[in-house]
Order: sequence, then C-alpha cells, then structure tokens
Amino acid sequence: MKRWMSTAATVGLVVSGLTLGGPAIAGGGRPGTDDLERWAVDTWASMDAMTDEQTGLPADNITGDLATPGEYTSPTNIGGYLWSTVTARDLGIIGDDEAQERLSRTLDTLEGLERNDASGMFYNWYSPTTGEKLTTWPDSGDVVYPFLSTVDNGWLAAALRIVREAEPDLAAQADALYDSMDFGSFFDPAGAAGLPAGTNRGGFWDAPPPDCSVEAPMYNGSGETAYYTCHHYDTTVSESRIATYLGIANGQIPATALSGTHRTMPPGCDWAWQEQLPVGEYRTYDGFEVWEGAYQYNGMSFVPSWGGSMFESLMPDLLVPETKWGPRSWRLNHPITVEVQKQHGLDEAGYGYWGFSPASDPFGGYAEYGVDIAGMRADGYTSDAEKTDVDVDRPGCTTGTNPDPEFGDGVVTPHAAFLALPYDRRGVLENLRGIEQDLGAYGPGGFYDAVAVKSDTVAERYLSLDQSMILAAIGNELTRDSLKDYFVDREMEDRLRPAMKQQVFSAAW
Repeated sequence: MKRWMSTAATVGLVVSGLTLGGPAIAGGGRPGTDDLERWAVDTWASMDAMTDEQTGLPADNITGDLATPGEYTSPTNIGGYLWSTVTARDLGIIGDDEAQERLSRTLDTLEGLERNDASGMFYNWYSPTTGEKLTTWPDSGDVVYPFLSTVDNGWLAAALRIVREAEPDLAAQADALYDSMDFGSFFDPAGAAGLPAGTNRGGFWDAPPPDCSVEAPMYNGSGETAYYTCHHYDTTVSESRIATYLGIANGQIPATALSGTHRTMPPGCDWAWQEQLPVGEYRTYDGFEVWEGAYQYNGMSFVPSWGGSMFESLMPDLLVPETKWGPRSWRLNHPITVEVQKQHGLDEAGYGYWGFSPASDPFGGYAEYGVDIAGMRADGYTSDAEKTDVDVDRPGCTTGTNPDPEFGDGVVTPHAAFLALPYDRRGVLENLRGIEQDLGAYGPGGFYDAVAVKSDTVAERYLSLDQSMILAAIGNELTRDSLKDYFVDREMEDRLRPAMKQQVFSAAW
C-alpha cells in the first residue's frame, strides 16, 4: 500500500513559531496555542498514514507505530478524513494543491463505490484499498450483511457539505454526491412507541438479514423494499442527530422530527429501569407535546445521552452551531455535560483525568466508556475497566443496589476531552497535558486512543473517527469555527434554526 507522507517534517512546518499558512489563527498568542498546533500536526500524521494513496480512503484504524492500517473503512471514516484534510489545509499543515488533490481523489472514489440505488446511501463497510463493498469481515472471514447506516451516512454527507464550500473547484462534484443522498429513506413518520412525532430508524438492509428487521416500503417513496432496524434513533442527545439535521436542511424530513426523540424517558415507575428518575415538565412544539426531562448531578440538571459519553453529546456540535441556534437547549446543556464529565473524573472517581467516550480498550478490542449516572441506559457505559455499575435510588419506585460505588481503573479517551474545548479550554489543556506527559499516552500520531489511568495501560492504536474529531476540535478552536462556516448555508439555517430555537431543555446549573 502506498500512502501520502506529508507530516510536519516533510513540509517544513515550524509549529512553535506559528508559520501555519491557513486563515487567521484565532488562538494565536493565547496560552496553549502551541500545544494545540503541535497536537494537530501529529494527529494529521496518523490520518495521513492510514489513508490509501490510490483510493483516498482512510482505514478505520492504524497501529500505534503508524505501520499497519486496518482493512476496512466506513462512511463516517471517509467523512472524517475529508473534513480533516480541509482542517489540515486551513491550519497550514498541508498546502492548497495537496489538499485539493487528496479531496479530489476521495471524491472520485466515492463516485465509483457501490451504493443502494433507491436511496443513494453508502454501505457501511468497504475496503480502503480497493473500494469494494465488504461481504466478509477481513480478519475473521465472517459474513457481512451489507447495511445502510443512518448516522454513518450522516457524517459522510456532512463532510461533503464542507468540501463543496471549502474547495470551490470541487463544489460541483461534492454537490452531486450530496444531492444523491436521500435522508427521507431513513425517516419513519410513525416514529417510535411513546413519542409524538416521527424519527429515524437506525438504518436498513436491502436484503433480509439474519437478525431482527422490519420489512417495509422504503420511507422515501421509491417503491423499493427495505429491511429496517427494529430500533429507532429515539434519544435527543445522540450523535445520530446529525442525520436529522441534514434531513431537515434538505427538506427530506419535517422539522417536527426534533420532537420525535426522548430527552429522557418519561417520569414515573413504569420507566424506572432508566438510570435516574427525571425532573422536568411537558412543553408543546408545533402541536406536539414533549416531555422535557433532565437528570441531575451535583446540583446540575442536564439532558443525558443514552450511554453518558462525550461524543454522543458533542460530536454534532463540531459542525452545527448548536449553542447559537439552541439558546435555551444546547447552549445550556453542552457546558453542563462537560462539567459532569470533569467532576466525575476528578472528584467522584478520583482518576485525576477526565473525558470518557467509546474507544479502543487498553486491554484489547473496543469498549464503550462514559459516565454511567449521566446516561439513560441502566447498564450504561462505565468510566473504568472494571465496568463499575452505578445504581441509585428511584424514590418511590426502586432502591438502588450500588449508589456510591468505588471506581477502579478509569479509562480516559483523549478525543472526548478535545470535544470540550469550546466550553473549558483551560481545563481541557491541563487535562491533555497530563495525559501526554504524566501518563505517556502519546505517540507519532498524537494521543493514543485511550489510557487506563491507574495501571498506566495504553491502547497504542489510532482510530480515524477519533482522530478526525480531534482535528475538527482543534481546527475550530484555532480558526473561529471554520468547519461550522463551511457546513452551514442559508437554506439549512432557514429550515433548521427556527425549529432548534424554540426548544427549551430542563437543563440548569
């Protein structure tokens, strides 16, 4: 496999002196800017190393020595690489010509990938070296049942919006790909049980899978049959909302879809399986009554994610101006989410570090990390390797079995901390410096994917998804949210912003 080699050494970048050649750097002269620039250069090296030169497709992951990339990729991985390339250009890590060449190569490959014709959507797994749709898993030979994922196609489509604005010479090509993707194919007008409005399903197969599926005419009216997931994306604080935003912006699904997801599960003992009994009230939007529930932590009220992880809450915020368009919802919720993660890691669990999201497991494989008490799922994502489950009282319903646990070997995930940059820059920088210098969780491609803080066990691997979140977060911090500027256009703002503006979460400090 050939790969581009354009690290800082190759292009002669001088980070400490800020010779970056892109737009004006918003963080120039601010404490911590040198670290952010250096981390961006090293993180880009990992993206460079895992991207195939012939196809322009990134592998899903690469070993910590940047020598062995994985043998599969996804629409999310490809989308993350596209916006990472734009970010690397805007920060001056690569030049304009190289960025255009890279973006063009990837778009050319995307045009030739096998897709679902009735929706224009991409399958979930391809070979990064050939672009072939995977029907067997590379390392095991297990059968892959080709799937069209709502959220993964959302991230790829989001990146195409960025490319068309960031690289005008490629706008027509990026637009053609974007316009061919119909998010109405995922949207179930009937919605999930117990919710007042329609919402997206998790995706579909175009042939019957061996497990649970719902056979139905495709929701976009194409006349084709789809085999939908049995679940819906029915929680508000989820990375899957990127697909909802895009569907609304495109006029493919109604703006009332924002009322078709749970802030929390409803109150009462019938729902006492959820992690906490929520506080809140009912509010009505466009005729739809919505339970605006919230969880509580150390005197703060917030709308939780399903698992209590940072990327569920904050990944869409990398591209969508949620705090600006949702002044009574996301503007309140995002900083509280960050504070909950910070207080859990530093005070409650005593790890000394914070930032919890699904990532590579330092002890092998992949695992879902989060703050258990901050997620709706009763057996939610935990913050330690021991999988310590928090189970608190639900007054009047159930008595908690483990309300005040002792936490074990906490696993922090650097990309989760980077997502918090807009809300606690100083705290994020202090946290990441400690992870780098004290825990040694840093290599030739930037921060390793995860580290267990008590045993000093490091997952010496890079995931393209997590690296692309890091680059996006640094890029936004140093270029005054350039990715959001590329992503948003007037049509999106006109269709989406009013629906977001009217939402009132029950979040409060």
